[in-house]
Amino acid sequence: MCDLSATKAQNPKTQNPKSEKLAEAQNPKTQKLAEEITKLEWDQFQLTENEGGRANCQGNWPTFRIMRISQFLAWPLDLQESYKQDLERAHSDGGNLITEKYARMMESTAPEIFERTIKPYIKPILEPRKSAQEQIILTQVEWAADFRNCYPHLGLAMRVLKTSEDTAENTSFETYLRGELSTYSDATFAKYQRFVHNLRAENLNLTQMIIANTVHMYGYDSLEAAERAQIRNAA
Repeated sequence: MCDLSATKAQNPKTQNPKSEKLAEAQNPKTQKLAEEITKLEWDQFQLTENEGGRANCQGNWPTFRIMRISQFLAWPLDLQESYKQDLERAHSDGGNLITEKYARMMESTAPEIFERTIKPYIKPILEPRKSAQEQIILTQVEWAADFRNCYPHLGLAMRVLKTSEDTAENTSFETYLRGELSTYSDATFAKYQRFVHNLRAENLNLTQMIIANTVHMYGYDSLEAAERAQIRNAA
């Protein structure tokens, strides 16, 4: 049920588009929105029921905060604002986007349960949205694979990559992302689609950006420093 992921960054002293993207994460408004979104998700996560009982990670706010805020700090403001509205709307309507995300993942991780107890009650993802999501997923799986090739020791902390690797106990990055994208409103998804398109056009890697934020919050100056630390720890 719990989520931990990672990515490739440049030395912060190097002046290039990648470092400029990381600098955007220091924008006070970006930081504030990322914190607010993370807290909204946490509140909904606390109400999410796990089939095997409450998961340990549901009591681990520090790790949850770092993992999720690392993602939201990489987003542009308009995407942050739109997703925050999704979370607030779900709450006011009696919904729970985190519960929905994990429920949608079960289409792959627990297909029989999904067909019997979830599919009849959940909004289907139809075309052209479905195809658009799959294009984004393909791009992001490629980015995650590239990151793991560049930073193999950091990559060991990541989920397995592909849905074909799913088990009842382990959910892949691909399946997790598919579940998450499926909870976005049309407005939020359109902004996310544009965000990914722009990153690809600029030859940027979202996994790298997110994990650069993560290792920074764990006290490392760069991904390279974090990778070296992982190598030492493994020795």
